[in-house]
Amino acid sequence: MKKFKYIKISNTKKLRYLDNYYKKKLYIIFLPGFMSDIDGEKPQAFKKYAIKNKLGFLAIEYSGHGKSSGMFTKGNISEWSNDAKNSIKKIVKKNKFILIGSSMGAWIALNQFKYFKNQIKGFVGIGSAPEFLERLMWKKFTKKIKKEIKQKGISIIKHGDSKFKQKQHEYPVTYQLIQDGRKNKVLSKKINTKIYVTMVHGKNDELVPVSFSKKVLSIFIGAKKKLVIIKKGDHSLSNKGPLKKIIKELSSIVVGVV
Repeated sequence: MKKFKYIKISNTKKLRYLDNYYKKKLYIIFLPGFMSDIDGEKPQAFKKYAIKNKLGFLAIEYSGHGKSSGMFTKGNISEWSNDAKNSIKKIVKKNKFILIGSSMGAWIALNQFKYFKNQIKGFVGIGSAPEFLERLMWKKFTKKIKKEIKQKGISIIKHGDSKFKQKQHEYPVTYQLIQDGRKNKVLSKKINTKIYVTMVHGKNDELVPVSFSKKVLSIFIGAKKKLVIIKKGDHSLSNKGPLKKIIKELSSIVVGVV
């Protein structure tokens, strides 16, 4: 099932991706979260769905993530949004597509609307976390951590230092990442489009409040909007039950588009 490939973005940048190629079909594009890769359950499940339904598929790993080239500490929202944009241009080309953004991936997805507005036919957010760097990290960091990040340019955040924990026990947060996040505000902008927008959020999400999914829905004008709360769902929603529900929501969008 897993057939990873690499796309050359520049002389120094190679991104790993997973795809199901179709020349003139609707595509499903999966954008993973912060420090995530494409080895997980979600991209595999969406690829399987795309193959079964004869749809195109693309999942990418941003630079500094997974097995893509680059250092994680040099990356930021602007760069990762460009990684997504360049990959879509090279692989999906002019095909229409539905975006699926998981956690930070929803933020990256929202940044794609300025480039591909007419090609985007639907958007599914999973535990959406746009602007999490400021709202869920920086605001909750202690004065000591903020000082360290400002002075050294980086801090290794361990579990418990921030509400935005990851599976890793520790991860690096740079000052440039925080500052770049401030330049990528999406929740104060409106997107006028008639597409399907469905936000799926776990009721037991320990990292990102459901209010973030509600905020994402509020920025869309004219869209067919839906909020789906998964009762016992966590942040990742990678288990069989939640994935089944997400695919059901995705499927209803595909039917509406096709």
